[in-house]
Amino acid sequence: MAGRGPAPKDPKRRAGHSKDPHQQTILRFEQAEPPELPVLKVRDGGEMVEVPWPERTLDWWEMWKASPQAEHFSSTDWDFLLDTAVVHARLWSGEMSAAAELRLRVAKFGATPEDRARLRMQFAQADEADSKRPAGSSSKQRYADLKVLPGGGDAVAGS
Repeated sequence: MAGRGPAPKDPKRRAGHSKDPHQQTILRFEQAEPPELPVLKVRDGGEMVEVPWPERTLDWWEMWKASPQAEHFSSTDWDFLLDTAVVHARLWSGEMSAAAELRLRVAKFGATPEDRARLRMQFAQADEADSKRPAGSSSKQRYADLKVLPGGGDAVAGS
């Protein structure tokens, strides 16, 4: 005799089991060293003149170089971030129209907690927590004195 209920769906038609119609390309990762900021030039009238980087942009660049995300930057990432540094310099030189572009660009690198959540980035905290735990501290040692209370089993409160 057959089972109860409707016949199961064809596995190919079940929700969540669809395959991506496009194949994924797997790239070989090569970590790149962060470049130094080049000479900054801006157009003044008809000619290009050298200007110093804003101090805030120099600090911003150092912050990105030291960030945990930087461990995963390739040469193309650093190139894009270098262009982003120019946008950052424009903003800190008073060009407020650069703010929206800067926000969009740094979001791609996980600049804020919201950006990191969207990019599914998470800081590894387990190693740090393990290092703070006293040596030789096992769960058996930590919870050895716990006792089961009488009537605790499957009893539901108020029944």
